[in-house]
Formats: sequence, structure tokens, C-alpha cells
Amino acid sequence: MAATEASADDDNPTAVDTTVVPAADRSPQAALSLEPGEAAIPLEDDPADAPSPTPPAQPRPEVAIPQSDRPTEEGFDTPPDSLNPDPNPLLTPTTPAEVEIIGTQPISLETAIELAFRNSETLRTALLQLERSQAGLQAERAALLPTASLNSNLETSNQGFSGQGPGVGGGGGTSTRLGANVRAEYDLGISGARSASIRSAEDQVRLAELAVEQTREELRLATINDYYAVQEAIEQIRINQGFLAEAERNLRDTQLREEVGVGTRFDVLQAEVQLANARQSLTQATSQRQISQRQLARRLNVPPTIDITTLAVEIAGSWPLSLEESIVLAFQNRAELEQALVEREFNESQRQLQLAQIRPNLGVFAQYGLQSQLTSPAGVSSSVDDGFSLGAQFTWQLFDGGAARARATQSDLDIQTSELDYASSRNDIRVEVEEAYYTLIANQANIDTARAAENQAREALELANLRFNAGVGTQLDVTSATRELTEAQGNLVSAVLDYNRALARLERAVSNLSTALN
Repeated sequence: MAATEASADDDNPTAVDTTVVPAADRSPQAALSLEPGEAAIPLEDDPADAPSPTPPAQPRPEVAIPQSDRPTEEGFDTPPDSLNPDPNPLLTPTTPAEVEIIGTQPISLETAIELAFRNSETLRTALLQLERSQAGLQAERAALLPTASLNSNLETSNQGFSGQGPGVGGGGGTSTRLGANVRAEYDLGISGARSASIRSAEDQVRLAELAVEQTREELRLATINDYYAVQEAIEQIRINQGFLAEAERNLRDTQLREEVGVGTRFDVLQAEVQLANARQSLTQATSQRQISQRQLARRLNVPPTIDITTLAVEIAGSWPLSLEESIVLAFQNRAELEQALVEREFNESQRQLQLAQIRPNLGVFAQYGLQSQLTSPAGVSSSVDDGFSLGAQFTWQLFDGGAARARATQSDLDIQTSELDYASSRNDIRVEVEEAYYTLIANQANIDTARAAENQAREALELANLRFNAGVGTQLDVTSATRELTEAQGNLVSAVLDYNRALARLERAVSNLSTALN
């Protein structure tokens, strides 16, 4: 049942096997994979880089790069430190050598996801926001403990009798006093403001945790899509290489037929146009591969001197759940739904916090004070006084013009908004699951159809060449058959990669299948 898609270029025998396990044999552990092999296109030997009429540029001096920072020829289980970004986020390269690409590193999809989780600035920002929310919770919980403060003052004054200068009559002089007191206070929290503030801070921590989870899932999906984009670009190069080789062979044969008098100039012109179109398609595919590679490298945030490429295309896996099971699993796991519920709880805490402003509150305090006369006027003796006091403080704002209740009304409306957000997110999640599921099923069928079409197009091209060589066919038949084979090969690759993309979207829609099933 397997079909093998090979390039027409004998120098590039790499084949892509798109064997699909029958639906009855699929399980969560069964991988629908292709035969393992090297990358379809050796990146350092691109046909798009063929010799051109322009003279070669002068070689630049080689930049000394540590061996540990150079890309390897094979993948790896654990990404090396050389693929980590610079720890200084403010560092900006200032010389061309610092951004010159020194090589291309092939990595697996799993490694790409691991690198994205390790290097992404967006994910690290979300983690920092989580730490910030946790620090805010600690600050609010500090209100559960009493507070203590120390106050002191030093005062110097000059005293004298009215109408006389300082010291006249012996009744004036300078005095210096030192005073200090220690005060401890504790809010009993009967208004509910303290508990409401702590609940709000706890909700903010939970929202930050859900934001981290959502960021990870979105980053995972974006990395998978970027990885598949590179694979598709590389496969397009391989297909266009085969088309170019076929166009070159066809042009040589057509020219020979014209030389021996069995061909026409019109056939040669058609073959030349076909060859020019093939070269343009290959150049465009090469450019798209370079763009996709740099996008993937940016997503993984690897050093600017290393380019990233992929391993061979393979079918990513199978989906073990029905549509209904997938929808229910998404409702259970998606962070967006819990976010709406936590936001509702947060708004309720804010409502209680606003109403606490007009409720009675009670606090207790204890204070110890010390007062000392350091210097005194003549005839006045120095002294030290101290004292201790306990007490309670009751506060109740009887009227605030309705401000607190108005702010509580705002929180009530925010609660209703959160409930509507929950309903909207729930409906959107169902649509996401259904769209990804139906796309997965369609592309699963398209793989079989595209494989059969690719085999038929290859056979049709062979027959068109035989008919043309026998003199019963036309050059137009060969050109059309070649174009149809290229299109069929592209459709097969697109079907496989579209299947993989739909599977990734479905895993995202239920918040990562591998985690959800554990």
C-alpha cells in the first residue's frame, strides 16, 4: 500500500515514503511515519546556487568559531548549549561576522519544541509575570500579621523671659528633649477588606499560571507550524529539482530530434519555456526555504550564526478519540475556560473589596513611649519619663457619596462579562475542535488519493515519452504530463503536511493530547 516518491534527478535518490497505517490499526502509540532518512535536500549544495555569469565574490576571512558552537551533521536528544541565546538580552551584534551563518543544524520536531520552551522570550515573560503575581500574593498575606513601627524625635528649644535678653535674670536657657515610641497594630479584618484582597491576589496568581499554560500551548503550535513550513519548502525544492531535471532531459531530446530532422523548432521552444519555468519555480522554492528557516530559527531564538533545518517528512501520528470525546476533553482541559471562571471569582473579590470601604472595621494597638530631657536651663533638673498604652480603634465611614456602591456595581457588570466570555470561549473551542478534526479526516483521505494520483501521473509521463519517441505523440503531451507529475508530487507532500498541521491544531484544541491522556 506504500508509495515511494522519488526525484527524477539521478543525483538525488532521496525518496519520501508516506505509508499510512490503516485506521483499524491505529492507536495513540502507533506512529504513521515515513521511512527514516536524511534531509531531502543537502542545503549546502542547492541547484539554485548553480554557477552564474557573474564572477565569484572574493573570499572573506574565516571567523574563528569554537568547535562546540558549530552545527553537527546529525540530530540529538538534548539540545546543546550552543543553541542557547546569549544571556544578555540587551546585546546587539555590531559586526557582520557576528551575524554570519556558519552552518545549518538539522533538528527533530521534538527538539524544536524543547528549544522553543527553553529559549522563547514570550514564555519567559509569562513566567516572570507569574513570579510577580506570587510576590503580590505574599504582600497581601502580610496583612494577616501585626505591624510594628518605631518613631523618635529630637527637639532643641531656647527659652527666655519676655522683654529681656537670653540669660538675663538667670531665668532663660536652652533645653534638649529626646522622645521615642514603639507601636504595634493589628487589623481584626471584620470589614472583609483583608480577606477580599488576599482572594484577589490568589486569583491573579492563578490567572498568571493559566497564562503560562496558554503561552506554552500556543508556542508549541507555532513551532510545529514553522517546522512543517521548512519541511514543505525543502520538499518543494526536491520536487522542483525533479521537474528541472526532466525539463533539461526533454530539452536535450527535443534538440536532438530537431538536428536529425524529426523534430520542429516549435517543440524546442516549448521545451525551453518549460525549462525556464522550472528554474524559476526552483529559485522561488529555494527562497521560500531560506525564509522559512530563518522564521523557525527566530521562533526557537537560537544564536544568529546558526541556521535550522528539519529532518525528513513523516506522518506525525494518529488521533485515537472520536469527535465527541475530543470536544468534551477540550472543555475539561482548555485554560481559556478556567481563565473566564477565575476572572469571575476575581471580580467578585473586587466587589467585596469595594463594599468593605463602607463597612465598620476594628483594630487593636499597643504602644510604649519614652521621653528624656537631655539638657535643661539652669535650675531645672533633667528627667526620663516612659509609658505604655493599649487600645482599640473603631472606624466606620458613614457616607461616601455612593462611590463604593458604584464601584461594586462595576464589579457586578464585570462578573456578567466574565460569564459571557466563558460561553463565547466554550463555543469557540468547540468550533476549533470540529474544524481541526474534519480537516484531519479529509487530509487522511487526501494522502491515499494523492499517492494514487502521483503513481498515475508518473505512469502517464512514461507513456507520453514512449508515444513521443515512437512518433505518435506530441511534445505538448510530454510537457503536460511532466507538469501534472510535479503537481501530483506537490499534492502528496501537501496532504501529508496538512494532515500533520491538522493533528497539531487538534492537539492544541484539547490542550496537548499527550498531556491530556496521562
